[in-house]
Amino acid sequence: MTQALDQHDPLADFERRDIHLLGKSKLVFVAGRGPAVIVMSEMPGISPYVAQFARRVRDAGFTVWMPQLFGDPGRPITMGYAIPVMLRACISSEFRAFAANKSSPVIDWLRALAAHAHPLCGGKGVGAIGMCFTGNFALSMMLEPAMRAPVLSQPSLPMFGAAGMHIAPEELAAVKARMEREDLTVLAYRFDGDSFCRAERFAAYEKALGDRFVGRVLPDSAAAPNPLMKNPHSVVTAHLIDREGEPTRQALDEILGFFRQRLVVGA
Repeated sequence: MTQALDQHDPLADFERRDIHLLGKSKLVFVAGRGPAVIVMSEMPGISPYVAQFARRVRDAGFTVWMPQLFGDPGRPITMGYAIPVMLRACISSEFRAFAANKSSPVIDWLRALAAHAHPLCGGKGVGAIGMCFTGNFALSMMLEPAMRAPVLSQPSLPMFGAAGMHIAPEELAAVKARMEREDLTVLAYRFDGDSFCRAERFAAYEKALGDRFVGRVLPDSAAAPNPLMKNPHSVVTAHLIDREGEPTRQALDEILGFFRQRLVVGA
């Protein structure tokens, strides 16, 4: 399915499910067959770019679970739309956008979603990718035993804290212990000049997690030009150059391979 990225995406090829967990209901867009992968959108929500990425995951042999955490599903990105959504998220009780050593409360619900999806989809476990505002979430989700393949794409929280990791210290210690015990890793991506996800953040993760943190830094020249997002930022969505040999395409292929290795029985 080809969808214009500057027009509303009706998401007609996704099933809409209202999923009630931990006393809260959220709309989740589900598509595909195979092990579950939770796709957490960047700001300002499930844009046509994020939906396009989710379809790539689906077409690679996975069941995509894409929760609506903020914004209007399928709405194209504009500054007039994005800024109010971000401001609302920053003051929402579900997110702690400025906290360096705390995890956002919404992560509890996302862990429960992973536990819910795993027995329905099978495989060795569940994968998850967060982007930008949600970029750190997949790491905290590793406290859920079903989670096996976390990906952090341009993790941008905490805001205004370049070296912050947006995870409670005790959670970070527990995640590291699990990774050591089960021989797991976390993949992470950023552009070299990204002003929202800077080198200090990756350095902090590397210090905390050692070789369990696999960070990829792409040159700014690898980002597709985007008039709305001149800062090189969105590795697998708005700044993806989807051609063989391009660093962003290599990142996309590596992520899909990571999910396959960690989640598919027999891989």
